[in-house]
Amino acid sequence: MDYIVLDMEWNQPWPGSPSAQKVLPVQIRGEIIQIGAVRVTADQQVKDEFQVLIRPKYYRHLNRRVSKLTGIKEARLKEEGIPFKEAIRRFADWCGEDIIFLTWGFDDIAILRENLQLFGMQTDWTDRWYNAQMIFNAQTDGSNAQKALKTAMEIFEIEATRPAHDALGDAYHTALICARLDLARGIMEYGQALKNHENGFHGAQLPGCIARKVFYDYADKHAALEAMSGAENICPLCKKKMTGTRWFAQPGHRYMDLANCPEHGKFLIRVRLSEQPDGLIRVSRLTYENTSEAAEAYARRAEKADPEERKTSPHRRRRRRSAAKPQNTTEN
Repeated sequence: MDYIVLDMEWNQPWPGSPSAQKVLPVQIRGEIIQIGAVRVTADQQVKDEFQVLIRPKYYRHLNRRVSKLTGIKEARLKEEGIPFKEAIRRFADWCGEDIIFLTWGFDDIAILRENLQLFGMQTDWTDRWYNAQMIFNAQTDGSNAQKALKTAMEIFEIEATRPAHDALGDAYHTALICARLDLARGIMEYGQALKNHENGFHGAQLPGCIARKVFYDYADKHAALEAMSGAENICPLCKKKMTGTRWFAQPGHRYMDLANCPEHGKFLIRVRLSEQPDGLIRVSRLTYENTSEAAEAYARRAEKADPEERKTSPHRRRRRRSAAKPQNTTEN
C-alpha cells in the first residue's frame, strides 16, 4: 500500500465572462489544469513523483489571478497541456492499485471528482482519501484551525525547496510533512479529528481574540449575518446586546464588523460562513479586542469606504447594488 500525496491547480472563469455563463453537464468549481503527486511508501519514505499539465476544454481562457498565483501561462497550457482524460489515465497508471490519497485541505479531491464526473469517468478509485491537515493538527497542537502549508512547514522546520502554488511543489512539501506524521494512527483516529474540526473553527485566529463560538442552521448568508449583528451580537464581558456598524467582506467567505457595547466599548467581530451537509449555513464567530490587529484591519478598511456609502443603511445599499448590477454578471 502506498500513500499518494496529491495537489492540483485549477482554472476558474472570470465572473461575468462568457465562460462563466456556460451551462455544463456537471457543476464544477474549477477545471483542473495541473496535477502534481508524490508517492509515500507504507514505511513513510518519500519516493517517486508525478506531474502533468492539462489543456482545459471548458474554461479555455486562463483567469489572470490563477495565472499570477501559479505562474502558469495560457500559452504553456496550449503547448504542453494534454486532454483531461489522457492525463487521468496516466495519473491512475502511475498511482497503481492499493493506494490512499492524502491532500492538504478538503478541496482537491472534491474538485477531482467533479472533473471526473464532467468527463464521464469513474470516481470510485478516489474514495480512500484523508485530509492531512486534520492528522497534522491532531498530532501537533490539537487545534481545529486549517493551517497553511507554509505554517506547517515552519512548525516542522522544513525548508521550502520547491515553488509554492505549483501542484508538484506543494505535493512534495506536503509529502515531507506526511512522512513525519504517524499516518497509520492518524487514519485510525481520523474520525475524531474530523469531528473536532467540524465542531471547532475554520481558519486561524489572529492575536487579540478573546471569545469564540460556533452557530448552526441559518438559511443563507443574509440570515447568518443578520443574526450575528442582531440577536447573537453579545458583549463577551457583560453578555448584553451590542450594536453593529457594518460588515466588510474578506476572502474565504469571511466578514468583519465593529460592534459596540454601551458599557465596555468596541469589539471587532470576525465570522466565517461555511455550508453544512444539509445546505444550511454554519458560522464561526471570533471576538477581538478593539486594540487588536484585526480591529486595526477593520479601521483601515473602513477608511477606504465611500463616505456617502457609509451614510447609507445596509438595506438601501443592497437595493442600490442590486439595481446597478449588470444583467449578465455572475456572483461567486
